[in-house]
Amino acid sequence: MLTLRSDLQLTLLTGKGEGGVGSELTADGIGVAVRQLRWEADGVVSVQLQPRSGELLPAWEPGAHIDLLLPTGIQRQYSLCGPVGERSYYRIGVRRERTSRGGSEYVHAFLRPGQQLTVAGLRNTFELHRATSYVFVAGGIGITPILPMIRQAESWSLHWKLLYAGHTATSMPFSDELRGYGTRVRFYASDADGRIPLGEQFAHVRAGAKIYACGPSALLSALQDATAHWPRDSLHLERFKPRKRAASAEDKPVEVVCAASDRTVNVEAGQSILTALEGAGINVPSSCRSGICGACETTVVEGVPDHRDDILSESERAANDRMFVCVSRAQTPRLVLDV
Repeated sequence: MLTLRSDLQLTLLTGKGEGGVGSELTADGIGVAVRQLRWEADGVVSVQLQPRSGELLPAWEPGAHIDLLLPTGIQRQYSLCGPVGERSYYRIGVRRERTSRGGSEYVHAFLRPGQQLTVAGLRNTFELHRATSYVFVAGGIGITPILPMIRQAESWSLHWKLLYAGHTATSMPFSDELRGYGTRVRFYASDADGRIPLGEQFAHVRAGAKIYACGPSALLSALQDATAHWPRDSLHLERFKPRKRAASAEDKPVEVVCAASDRTVNVEAGQSILTALEGAGINVPSSCRSGICGACETTVVEGVPDHRDDILSESERAANDRMFVCVSRAQTPRLVLDV
């Protein structure tokens, strides 16, 4: 099996700069080629992807992610972590997972400069909202969506700080980039520094501040506890894996009226709305099927959803005007959806 040397930086420089015609990133995707592979930490490689057409890639904002379609047929979601506004290439970071189902293993073992791939599904369910200041919290590869947010906060001349956790100093990707920000970045390698003192860091509420965090479930759960006294919607989380959800014995069948298709679909207890719609021949975009990517977002016309995703904030859930049909169900016997 091929592996990348830890000191290896491979580059194929044929990308175009700003200006020119842009590509449209559709559900079918656009063709890209690997521009560069670079080691960023133990077990983490960054990948730059440039459009094969020579056109500019679609514009994106901090928090956005793409679907990467590999030659093996595997599809995975990765956060964009390159310079904000850069459209000649996209950059992602990929950690080699011990329990990889083939995605990260393929990237690390077989991906090479010039190799052709497809990207699709540019989405942003982790949008950076304006605030008076920011506290960013990242754990390991969870730094990837945070990097562009830091750059954006810098461009807005707003106060920010980053609390960055990892198992070891050498396992924390993009550390060299972050050291340039000086004392605004605090590194916590657990083998040397212990865990982030979340209770201490968030004891005092900062008026107008927002918290953005991405990392392991244990870190995010601890952060939720530490910020429980902060104002509603101060905390914004992105999860790479869905929370464990216990099967509910109270799930009941629901009637879904498809307003755009002029169809009615009966969803059985224990069946997802997405699966039922697909079974009825109604196409709904989807990807993760676990409530974390946002691909299946659907407008609610009537009825009350039972939100079970890991995307919406408390206020967004309360609005009940959209839902993610791969995991969420209904609190009412009938839902009218714009599908």
